[in-house]
Amino acid sequence: MTECIRIILADDHPILRSGLKALLELEPEMKVVGEGSTGEQAVERAASLRPDVVIMDLEMPGIGGLEATRQIRALGYGTKVLVLTSHAEADFLLPVLDAGGSGFVQKTNVQDDLLEAIRVVARDEVFLYPHAVGMLLQGYRSAGRKREPGPLDELSERERDVLSLTAEGYSATEIGRKLFLSPKTVETYRSRLMHKLNLHHRADLIRFALRTGILREEAKEPAICSALR
Repeated sequence: MTECIRIILADDHPILRSGLKALLELEPEMKVVGEGSTGEQAVERAASLRPDVVIMDLEMPGIGGLEATRQIRALGYGTKVLVLTSHAEADFLLPVLDAGGSGFVQKTNVQDDLLEAIRVVARDEVFLYPHAVGMLLQGYRSAGRKREPGPLDELSERERDVLSLTAEGYSATEIGRKLFLSPKTVETYRSRLMHKLNLHHRADLIRFALRTGILREEAKEPAICSALR
């Protein structure tokens, strides 16, 4: 027997909540256990009822859906938050995920996507539309550059060159040919930059290059494969 997914509906439009409740309760493995019309009510219901999933509107009175998502995740009960919105994902995707949300469903796609999205997030996975993946990766590459400015700023231009080429899979000899340096000098630069970045293995260096956007998109796969073999 399938375990029941317990759901809270958080939206300030009672007609929408009523329609969603009718839709969800047609599914034998889903049960709406509570409702809220403000961000505060969503947090209160989540704290007292400990549902599996909260379906969250972003624009509600009070603290709003984004802050409510953050507070629900901070409760530590494992409740997943699925955002239901009419907004474009480009405007809210990263803030929602940073707040602990488990995905987006457009209100225009409720009939097609909501049930599957609930099942996905209840399995502790993330529900995103395919076109959102590119936005997500680009956003986190930009965020990564902002999160780690200190170590990168410590590198000289030549050390950055060695870092980039090493991450792309080139050997010290090949890097030396490209930069007109001896292999020994390349190794010196590599050792120095890894010390500055507190990295100990080449795989760590590649992960760092991916996070900060230094590694070019087209070079990522071969570089990772060659480094981890």
